[in-house]
Amino acid sequence: MRAEAVRRWPEMIVEAFIRAAGYSAVLFVGLILFFLLREGLPAFAEVPFDALFGTRWYPIEGYYGLLPLVGGTLVVTIGAMLIAMPFGLGTAIFIAEIAPRWARELLKPLVEVLAGLPSVVLGFLGMVAMAPLVRTVLDVPTGLSALSGSILLAGMAIPTLVSVAEDALDAVPNSYRDAALALGATRWQTIWRVTVPAARTGVLTAVMLGVGRAIGETMTVMMVTGNAARMPLGLAAFFRPVRTMTATIAAEMGEVANGSEHYHVLFTVGLVLFIFSFIVNLAAGAVVFQQRKRAERLLS
Repeated sequence: MRAEAVRRWPEMIVEAFIRAAGYSAVLFVGLILFFLLREGLPAFAEVPFDALFGTRWYPIEGYYGLLPLVGGTLVVTIGAMLIAMPFGLGTAIFIAEIAPRWARELLKPLVEVLAGLPSVVLGFLGMVAMAPLVRTVLDVPTGLSALSGSILLAGMAIPTLVSVAEDALDAVPNSYRDAALALGATRWQTIWRVTVPAARTGVLTAVMLGVGRAIGETMTVMMVTGNAARMPLGLAAFFRPVRTMTATIAAEMGEVANGSEHYHVLFTVGLVLFIFSFIVNLAAGAVVFQQRKRAERLLS
């Protein structure tokens, strides 16, 4: 028995390390939330409610309205996902279902390389190429707008979306495709009515990951959205400068006095951003859980 226990020591150490690593992820998220609450909650006592949740962001005069920042983040994120979803899912379907093997082995690494491009490089390209093009083509006063930010964020979200969605499509058993083709379905009918619905959980997870990628991006949106803290109202907001929460934190945190009202409000902005990201991930987890329960119910 003692010899068997000695032999199991390495296995027990590995199990303990894996368990600690899993618990540490929850611990780190909890510590981040605790730090944001500690530094951000004092803003609710120091700043009047109407100034904190107003429509004007001008810290020099004591206006800390969060609504323009939240609205700018939502406009840029929604625009990015409206662009990224069709292109990303179409690319994933092409790689997984249509492209020949040699093209698939070439395209998949290229897409993953795009995911590793530094955001500052994309932001610089957006400033010198994308913004002038948008201004010229659409005949608007400036190309540094929510539309430019949405296009670049879509380009950053597409590689993540393609990679996850392609893996989900590739995991669908070939028997599903063979059965649909044997029943007389065309290739496109098999893709849209059999393969994609069977990979719905993975596709939705890919979309949620893309949303999280777009919400948390900082440098790109700070360089190409114009950084104007104004309320984005109507469809015209896509063609005007906006300011996101991440860009505000990055641009102003290094210039504020530690412990000041402005300092605490910036942590409140970070807390709101944390809540947004948590809701997106919670929604993704709920969708995956419901799909698994439905699949188990059908199998039983």
